[in-house]
Amino acid sequence: MTSVEAWMTKNPVTIDQSASIIEAIHLMKEKGIRRLPVMAKGRFTGLITERMIKDYTPGKATSLDTWEVHYLLSKTAVKDVMNPKPITVTPDVDLATAAQIILDHKLYGLCVVDGQGALVGIMSVGDMLRAVVAFMKTSK
Repeated sequence: MTSVEAWMTKNPVTIDQSASIIEAIHLMKEKGIRRLPVMAKGRFTGLITERMIKDYTPGKATSLDTWEVHYLLSKTAVKDVMNPKPITVTPDVDLATAAQIILDHKLYGLCVVDGQGALVGIMSVGDMLRAVVAFMKTSK
């Protein structure tokens, strides 16, 4: 019960690397998530997060109007903004190690991959908190 596999979100929502940033934004809002593993032909190729998109999007000080920003984001592929080498863990990693990685790298989650690098889940800070709550309830 202390491994990442027991607490991770299995079968996470993903996006194809050729999808646009606008598609990623809409998918995140629709599903209520902040990160999307990026896939190409069924292979895990990176990660895009809400924060990466915000950092990429022109700020309010830009001379672009709303429509121009929307157009720019609709023509920009996820692969141009994603992190192509996100920090990952395997399902057998213990929760303490995964939590330490999240703390050390100031992350909000980790992609979980098998020995061949195939995506099998996501371990978010929310998943970690679910584990802490469950552990505390059983230790009383």
